[in-house]
Amino acid sequence: MSPQRHLARLAWPQVRDAAAQPGSTVVWPWGSVEQHGPHLPLGTDGLFAERVLDAVLHDLPAERPIWRLPLQAIGFSPEHQGFPGTLNLSAPLLIEVVTTVGRQLAEAGFQRLVLLNGHGGQIALLQTAARTLRLQAPGLGVLPCFLWSGPEGLSELIPAPERQHGLHAGLAETSLMLHLAPQQVGDQRPEDGVLAQGPPEGWDLEGQVPAAWLTGDLSSSGVIGNAAGASTRLGEALFGRLVSGWHRRFESLLLSDWPPIRPEPFG
Repeated sequence: MSPQRHLARLAWPQVRDAAAQPGSTVVWPWGSVEQHGPHLPLGTDGLFAERVLDAVLHDLPAERPIWRLPLQAIGFSPEHQGFPGTLNLSAPLLIEVVTTVGRQLAEAGFQRLVLLNGHGGQIALLQTAARTLRLQAPGLGVLPCFLWSGPEGLSELIPAPERQHGLHAGLAETSLMLHLAPQQVGDQRPEDGVLAQGPPEGWDLEGQVPAAWLTGDLSSSGVIGNAAGASTRLGEALFGRLVSGWHRRFESLLLSDWPPIRPEPFG
């Protein structure tokens, strides 16, 4: 990917010119520093977000007005506290970080901010931060996205029951890491945290009617799922679909007029 896509590598006159382009868009990748079982590194989520984003930016036409920020590596991970190495920043602090940075990007003239988040535990938090920022900087389009939600065909690559229960460091994440950074994957392939008896009928660990679970409620290893069948081949297929899915979405966004012009207030 061209260094010119990295906002932090530009001089201020280049940033001024970038922000002035119609549809100027900044993507901010988000990860976490949290346990991912005995076989994956703490920075798994951030590595995924960055690698997918960089592949997408590499493939977009050079004239598209899009740049990236450095990874926000430490996020909101209270569910994994109690496992050594997990670092957690509070929800109010992270909302303040998003709104502070977002206001400054808006003041510089940028028109859109995409929060590309690799950590499932902070989806709702970044949605809240995005709406808070939108009120403070109404001219800035803010799009909080989850890396694994949106691209087509991901679920069909993951067999049941892992598709429903592989929430953390299981088949999908282990396979993707085997493809992207195999030297960072340990030899163990744990199966843990898959409950013989799940939440009461009509409730989910995640999904339509979720429960606020902590990893220690479910797992002693930190894994929630089954990594036993993980493979480089599956990881390559997952990466391809993530990149192609996000490429389509970014291209659509960059060719659009989003956000809409706000109407004048009543009165």
